[in-house]
Amino acid sequence: MCRAKIHRATVTDADLNYTGSITIDETLLENADVFPYEQVQIVNINNGIRFETYCIPGKRNTGVICLNGAAARLAQPGDLVIILSYSWMSEKKAKKWHPVIIHVNKKNQIIKSKNDNCKAKNSLTIVKKKTYFNV
Repeated sequence: MCRAKIHRATVTDADLNYTGSITIDETLLENADVFPYEQVQIVNINNGIRFETYCIPGKRNTGVICLNGAAARLAQPGDLVIILSYSWMSEKKAKKWHPVIIHVNKKNQIIKSKNDNCKAKNSLTIVKKKTYFNV
């Protein structure tokens, strides 16, 4: 099941010489309930490429979305991407499940959230308590 989604984030950097992963602003990770080093799927809206990597927290409130290592060849700064996290769960839980969906503007600031715990509006300031999933 889709557990979390950061919708239409703008790639801010691509670092071919880094050892891999995607760097995501820590505030975005927390609001989307995505854990550091969690596997994520990246969907590049500009070129249609889909790939998996893991995320590492970037500097808070910077809006950083940086593809690292080989993934840097799959997107360029300015590209729009969707970042997805998935989870296995029982059929009973799946029938009631609603993923966390974070919409961001061109600066990767939260503008809309379908997460009852996220209250951020037009800002990257986190004002929610951290929740963890037992799925």
